[in-house]
Amino acid sequence: MKHQMMIVLDFGGQYNQLIARRVRECGVYCEVKPYTTPLEDLRAMEPIGFIFTGGPNSVYLEDAPHVDPAIFQMGVPVLGICYGCQLMAQALGGRVTAAQEDTAREYGKTETFFDTSCKLFKGLPEHGVTWMSHGDYMEKVPDGFGLAAHSKACPNVAIADENRGFYGVQYHPEVNHTENGLAMIRNFLYEVCGASGDWTMGDYKRTAIAAIREKVGNGKVLLALSGGVDSSVCAALLAEAVGEQLTCVFVDHGLMRKNEGDEVEAAFKPWAMHFIRVDAEARFLDKLSGVTEPERKRKIIGEEFIRVFEEEAKKIGTVDFLAQGTIYPDVIESGAGDAAVIKSHHNVGGLPEYVDFKEIVEPLRLLFKDEVRQLGRELGLPEYLVARQPFPGPGLAIRVIGDLTKDKLDTLRDADAIYREEIAAAGLGIQIGQYFAVLTNTRSVGVMGDGRSYDYTLALRAVTTTDFMTADWARIPFETLDLISTRIVNEVPGINRIVYDITSKPPATIEWE
Repeated sequence: MKHQMMIVLDFGGQYNQLIARRVRECGVYCEVKPYTTPLEDLRAMEPIGFIFTGGPNSVYLEDAPHVDPAIFQMGVPVLGICYGCQLMAQALGGRVTAAQEDTAREYGKTETFFDTSCKLFKGLPEHGVTWMSHGDYMEKVPDGFGLAAHSKACPNVAIADENRGFYGVQYHPEVNHTENGLAMIRNFLYEVCGASGDWTMGDYKRTAIAAIREKVGNGKVLLALSGGVDSSVCAALLAEAVGEQLTCVFVDHGLMRKNEGDEVEAAFKPWAMHFIRVDAEARFLDKLSGVTEPERKRKIIGEEFIRVFEEEAKKIGTVDFLAQGTIYPDVIESGAGDAAVIKSHHNVGGLPEYVDFKEIVEPLRLLFKDEVRQLGRELGLPEYLVARQPFPGPGLAIRVIGDLTKDKLDTLRDADAIYREEIAAAGLGIQIGQYFAVLTNTRSVGVMGDGRSYDYTLALRAVTTTDFMTADWARIPFETLDLISTRIVNEVPGINRIVYDITSKPPATIEWE
């Protein structure tokens, strides 16, 4: 089944992925493409519309990103956001200049007034708050466009040529700060582009399984299963598609949270696949013995993981396909062509050197993280795996400050389990973006019973966030913190002091190392 396609054309905006996620939330499939994508390639994708993203440039500068003007002759609706709005205005005969002190330079939350006869604002309130971030001003609006929204400082917050289906907004409807922003995107998709809403995870599951079967045929597939959300959903999808043709190698390095290794193994019992669990705890701890510097820990763990996986792969022999849990943000952020590279991802273009395989298969590479979780539920994976919080690749190795020992790891596992249990019991798990315990390298004097103790300090970390780029420390009720602290110092030997991290990101990071 071929889905309707919306194309998000990226001009370097920081919210490009968020725009695509919002479109998919509305039941419409979309992909993010760099603005340099040739017009013939865009036309071949048969989009029902385009969304131009924001960007850091000014459209009137000589080296500013532009599009082939013929894109406006395709007969396809366009929604321009911020820079995308000004780009469209400039390309169609308008004029954009730098805003002056007394004209429409706007940043942050702005009260905005809408013409609700415009399809973009159909059924919405006549005024609300939008999130502005622009220092340029549309001095002249192109012929054929009318004004569809304004603020106190700016008469052309939104423009529309409804005959051609061209709309531009100077604010960001994709961010939560804009009231009814998602409804505006939905209106563009359904009222303007005529979307049918044919993008669901149920449909994706069926089409992905069919595509995997067609590609793999009778071949053998090998997957390195970390136990994280992406690799677990990838494993379940492949198992559903090809069953015993799939071999998953789960490297248990002994750095996971309490009972997680057993939980991962149990989750895949229902599928007829080959599941190999490698007990490599002693091997990893030996390599990490005496290592205190976090980056060295990361490097050792990453290299050793590859070595163990390669050793197991050699026992299997030749496989036809190496599977990876690459997801769409990895693909976008790793960049392509002239697209900006935000960061390189280990599973995009980086393959094990000594595994004998013919081709790679990445069945999740078009999905965002929230969609991967939805797919996991469709496949019947348990919620404890699908809803798993972000967990660093090096595992608990970077949540034990200083040198690593099995005793320290076990101590942290027990304390962290109590913390997580009480957060869940208090009903706080949904509102906290991430929470975990850190075993510090600090020891202090305490009183346990009638005796003196000299034990470790445990730090508790909890943050609220929507994007993990910024985060605020979570306001856990004192009563809950009191219960957590009491339980840990009474039930976990080796800890006599609990501290709570009240630092936001920035200036801190979410993890300690």
